[in-house]
Amino acid sequence: MRVLILNADYQRFLAWLYRRNPGLDGAFYDAQMAARNASLFGVANFYSRNFAAAGHFAADIHVNNPWMRAAWAREHGLSVAQPPSPDASVQRQAIPGWLLRAVAPFKPLLRPLARKVGLSPRLDAEAEKILLAQIEDFKPDLILNQDLFHVDTRLARRIKQIGRPILLGQVGIVPSRGEDWSVYDLLISQISAVVDSFRAQGVRSEMIHLAFEPGILDVLPPAPERNNDVSFVGAISADHQQRVAQLEAVAQKHDLKLYGSGLDSLPASSPLHRCYQGEVWGVEMYQALRASRLTLNSHIDIVGREAGNARMFEATGVGTCLLTDYKDNLHTLFDDGREVAAWRSVDDCLALINRYLANEDERRAIAAAGQARTLSTHTFRQRIDHILRLAGQS
Repeated sequence: MRVLILNADYQRFLAWLYRRNPGLDGAFYDAQMAARNASLFGVANFYSRNFAAAGHFAADIHVNNPWMRAAWAREHGLSVAQPPSPDASVQRQAIPGWLLRAVAPFKPLLRPLARKVGLSPRLDAEAEKILLAQIEDFKPDLILNQDLFHVDTRLARRIKQIGRPILLGQVGIVPSRGEDWSVYDLLISQISAVVDSFRAQGVRSEMIHLAFEPGILDVLPPAPERNNDVSFVGAISADHQQRVAQLEAVAQKHDLKLYGSGLDSLPASSPLHRCYQGEVWGVEMYQALRASRLTLNSHIDIVGREAGNARMFEATGVGTCLLTDYKDNLHTLFDDGREVAAWRSVDDCLALINRYLANEDERRAIAAAGQARTLSTHTFRQRIDHILRLAGQS
């Protein structure tokens, strides 16, 4: 089969990528794609490389990357204006810190309204035109759409008309109601509530967890010394109230290293400001994890009692001891106390940190067992095989 994966990137990541690769925004499409994949950020080309390993021809399109999109258009004889520089694009979208702090408490209430009135991310007419041309050119038999917001159901219907491919969608949050999802042959998620929501609307949906790509271990730089006692890599915001409370408590007791985004949404009095190490993407994120004796995980509040975020597999995959929040389904993914350590309260988390920092052999044993479990059970190749079975293509 010919398999196409549609995805989208954070604007701040794009600014980082193009800033560290001067001139990349004007380079050929293949050169930009190679740099994007080499960053190892997000799922990179992990899905497409494993579809290829399963015997299929696969490619990626990053639907909201204007410089890559413009390069493809130029190389295929389409008229397109060169987008502004990456830094200029991000500066136009920057939101002052005071405004982030002011709206933070209301974000969970405002998000459904924003989707309802059409303020969710959406491609403009030129971007849609080029995306449809790319799909026409590739002629996919199967499309996996990993961004149901940039590529909404209206656009998905236009895509479906191009050769009638099998159309799959993947999403990790409950989408807004009122959409007609019947255009999809299958919708997948790592969260059962999302699966249940789609099924309640009469759409075929199945659970497939996120994963780790073992191949990154072959291309990462040498592992740094584990000089950081405790780290957290990820976002903090109004959607992460449990996470913020946990991290602030840890910061009061330990030398926490915090990497990520959202710090501007916290008041100046938060102890997390002194822990902040900046944002890390892809390779640098993995290296931050590998430099940690312990790394923390706390799921976004909306997932409730269910585990399965990417951080669980990234941390264990690179061999770092993971302290994660307890969830009812954790036992289906990892063995608590042997492959990861799960905390049930802030005090419990602090006690586990003290325990494993004081016992290096026990900490290393958990890290090794967690990595072995991820490499044996939670790889992208295994997820691809599952997707192909569900799609009736294996």
